[in-house]
Order: sequence, then structure tokens, then C-alpha cells
Amino acid sequence: MEVIALVGPSGTGKSHRALLVAHNNQADAIIDDGLLIKNGKIIAGKSAKREQNKVLAVKRAIFVLPGHAEEVRKAIEETKPVRILILGTSENMASKIAKALKLPEVSRFVHIEDIATQSEMDKARFHRLREGKHIIPVPTIELKPHFSGYLVDPINSLLKKRREDGRRHLGEKSIVRPVFSYYGKLIIDDWAIKAIVRKLLVDGENVTKVADVRIEHVYKGDGEVGFESAGIVIGCDVVISYGKHIPTLVQKLQNQVRKDVEYMTGMVVKKVNITIKALFVQPKKF
Repeated sequence: MEVIALVGPSGTGKSHRALLVAHNNQADAIIDDGLLIKNGKIIAGKSAKREQNKVLAVKRAIFVLPGHAEEVRKAIEETKPVRILILGTSENMASKIAKALKLPEVSRFVHIEDIATQSEMDKARFHRLREGKHIIPVPTIELKPHFSGYLVDPINSLLKKRREDGRRHLGEKSIVRPVFSYYGKLIIDDWAIKAIVRKLLVDGENVTKVADVRIEHVYKGDGEVGFESAGIVIGCDVVISYGKHIPTLVQKLQNQVRKDVEYMTGMVVKKVNITIKALFVQPKKF
């Protein structure tokens, strides 16, 4: 396994150019702000952009918070990337990340000033410092559990027409708002979430009727309006057909609802509570 690094001051556009640098250097994995990214998907880790202050963000980015490095190391062992691109604010930071993850020493450093003009770096710094925007080199929809409530452009991603092969073009990235910035948030009305849940349940195995769907919002803080959203809890009342093992069926429905709602909305689904209101018994034919 080979390790290379893209380095430059914070906010100068490293993440924006990460996919291109990875492509030009045949790197199939990226380490960026605490995340392991491979083939356009977040494989492991937690982003520094979710931390509540910049001190914790730095610790998260260099993998010194408990359990973080171990999780990513295990994922690296399982996915076996051929070449990893590490993003860092300096050569020293990139080397520290490689050491924390027990990777080989960085074999080559690419400096941001060698691949970006001064005006491009100034523009990137403006969007970071003034607007709180940060690029993550993955499709927006892949950020679903990592940046719920912080996404800037998920609607464009959801509506954007994909290529015929279903893959996204090289260079497509997502923009997030770090927790400690002030950019704004995406709001999806509850009726849309309820409609998605009803459709999923009706199409699900052995569900004959959906009596009710409830959405409860969970907030960081004391739960008052205006506090940062931590996700949603979904409650469902259903009627199911007799004949299946109920605990197994319910668990399957819970997993499917959580997975699909997170995929389609980008929200974190904290819980899916399913209440069986009745059993439907199919009349015997004589």
C-alpha cells in the first residue's frame, strides 16, 4: 500500500481538488477530515466538521479521539486500498495521520499551490470563512448519516439526472456547512417523510394496512425550536398478515425504513418504532 498526501492551508481548496488528485495518482481511497472515502462512498470514520468546536475538529481530523483511528484502521484492512491520498494542512499533519492509522510513511507530497492559482485559493478561502461552506469529495447522497441538517446542496443532487450507467461524473462533490458555522439548513416537510414511510411499508412484506405514521424531531440542546437537529424518530401503526415470525418481520421493516428514508432525505433516523395494531388472517378457501 502506498500513501501520498495533498497539503495546504485550511480553506484553500484541497477537498475540492481531492478527486482529481486521487484520479491522476491512481489513489482509490481518500482520508479527509476524519473520514475514509473509497470509490465515492464514506467507508468509515466521523467527520471533523460535525464537532462542536474547532479544538475537537482538529483532534478528530488527526485521529486522536478515542476509537476513531481503530475504526478507520479496521476498515482499511478490510477494503485493502492500493493507494491512499491523505489531505492535511501541512506535511507534518499528513505524516501524523499516516502514523495514527499505522500506514506506511507518505511517499510523496502534492502542495495545493502547485495545482491551484492564488485567485482560486482566495475564492475557496472566502467560501470557507465567510459562508461556512466545505467540500466533501463524495456525492451528497452518500453523506446522509454524517451531515444531516448541514447539507447545502442535497436537493440538486436528488434531482440531478444521472448518467445511463448510474454513476456520477468525476469531480462531482458535496458541500456541507460545518456545525460551528452559520450557513443555514435544509428543511423537509414532515408530510413528505410520512408519504415516503407509508409507501415503503405498503410495499413491504406482509403489511396490509398503515394506520398511522408519526414524525418526532430530536434536537441537540433542550429541544426548543432553533436548536440543531439531531435526527428524527419515526412511529408507525400497521396491520400485518398472519403467518410470519413477527419480531423478524418488524426488524426487517425497521431496517428498510431507516435505510431508505436516510437515503432519500439525507436525515438521520434515530429510531423506527413499529406498533402492530392487528393481525389479518386470510380466510380459508373450501
